[in-house]
Amino acid sequence: MITIEPISAFSDNYIWCLSDAQGQAFVVDPGEAAPVERHLQAKNLSLEGVLITHHHFDHVGALPELTAAHPSLRIIGPETSAPEINEPVCAGDRLTVLDTGFEVLAVPGHTLDHIAFYTGETDHPGLFCGDTLFAGGCGRLFEGTPEQMHHSLAQLKNLPTDTRVYCAHEYTQANLAFARAVEPGNESLIARSREVDRLRAQNQPSVPSTIAEELATNPFLRADKTSVQASARDYANIHIDREAEVFAAIRRWKDNF
Repeated sequence: MITIEPISAFSDNYIWCLSDAQGQAFVVDPGEAAPVERHLQAKNLSLEGVLITHHHFDHVGALPELTAAHPSLRIIGPETSAPEINEPVCAGDRLTVLDTGFEVLAVPGHTLDHIAFYTGETDHPGLFCGDTLFAGGCGRLFEGTPEQMHHSLAQLKNLPTDTRVYCAHEYTQANLAFARAVEPGNESLIARSREVDRLRAQNQPSVPSTIAEELATNPFLRADKTSVQASARDYANIHIDREAEVFAAIRRWKDNF
């Protein structure tokens, strides 16, 4: 059985730590080494490897320190994301981490090399999606196109609804504030915002979420909904009805929100 815990890094990053009953651990997207080392020591864990979703510094910056301190680490991720990667993977690959099977999904948009790791072999299915899908939002398009990101998110929409979404940032309050601007009448969104505000007031993480929550409240997964389409048209001031165009309009809106 795998235990999954967040490690806070920088001002709003989460490095996810996966560990088993034998005290072996993997971390996902370590941007900082010190918080990882503190967590390993506090939990008496032995670091066996790292999963990388994309090349941004706040996701790979700790690799030089971690590989120096922990020889023979498995560093799994896109081949171009960091020189320390010694197990390159791409879409459709399957791997085993802590006796648990994972599938690699290609999810370009935020970056072109972005991947996600999905497992259906834990208590609840789990998705480690880096900066592609956030609680209530999605990543900025630094390298890819709106069409690419829309296609990537469409893949994630089709995962089991009880899939837990382990994203890499605590952006939820800001994301839901934008979501309410897009869908002010969405009662599920209003209720979720209240719960997230309660959690954050107690300094508790707002993640993981679930695919079900995202389908009900995340405007970037709701481009097929008439309420989101109407808001996108109002913002863009043109007639749009293709889902990819709706997504592109609300992504531009969020960039300037």
